[in-house]
Amino acid sequence: MFRAASPTVPSVPASPVPTTLLPSGETVPVLGLGTWGMGENLRPADREVAALRLGLDLGMTLIDTAEMYAEGRAEEIVGEAIAGRRDEVFLVGKVLPDHATRTGTIASCESSLVRLDTDRIDLYLLHWRGHVPLAETLEAFETLKAAGKIRHWGVSNFDVDDMEELAALAGGDAVATNQILYNPARRGVEFDLLPWCAERHIPVMAYSPIEQGRVLKHRVLAAVAHRHGATPAQVALAFVLRRDDVIAIPRSGNEKHVRENRGALDLHLDADDLAALDQAFPPPRRKVPLEML
Repeated sequence: MFRAASPTVPSVPASPVPTTLLPSGETVPVLGLGTWGMGENLRPADREVAALRLGLDLGMTLIDTAEMYAEGRAEEIVGEAIAGRRDEVFLVGKVLPDHATRTGTIASCESSLVRLDTDRIDLYLLHWRGHVPLAETLEAFETLKAAGKIRHWGVSNFDVDDMEELAALAGGDAVATNQILYNPARRGVEFDLLPWCAERHIPVMAYSPIEQGRVLKHRVLAAVAHRHGATPAQVALAFVLRRDDVIAIPRSGNEKHVRENRGALDLHLDADDLAALDQAFPPPRRKVPLEML
């Protein structure tokens, strides 16, 4: 059994968080703060607020949330965390598919703005495909943009065929990101979806980049971590972030984990590390249906 050395993350980062480009040319940090699971009484809310604020202090200024998370309570926690610091934050929100009609999308966004205590969401996503025609949801997104309530829009859990359908719609080429499940154990998207997005300069946002902790006991992750004096979680994050067109949004409700996540940016996997991870988690050799959590 390998035991990783405790990572050291300074109170003030020695270097800024790297960024990537949205299709609009705007820069966003490649490591952000996820909120899936917040507001569910797993830990005191003030600790979750403190963890998010620490993440902002450490330069992880992208916060991802959704109306679905804890039925809106996660958005309220985010609102508390960004109070007085709104202009520092690139805020990502999501609308549920069942709400994604012309009127429903607008109503959901407005409700989210109230819970977040802000006047705008920087990037608003359709959470996954539903029964509402994409053209109708896009019309609502454009209405929200025109009103200044969102700045960009994107999608989540879209496979290549979904992205192609979206791109064929009027205005569909304005999509800013596709948020998907991606981590060392979930590499199916490397076969076609990541290349499709990369060709069009659409960054991918990786949720559950450490597979909700399930991959962290894998012996190869532990071995790579041991070699670098890092943790398995940092190795998983560094693996996802080895691509310059991927943004990782690990859940960040614990200050210790926030510091650990930030430390992943100082970990650089070499060819031997990547070869070991490829052997443990083989890359896809054929089309794999999009996985979701």
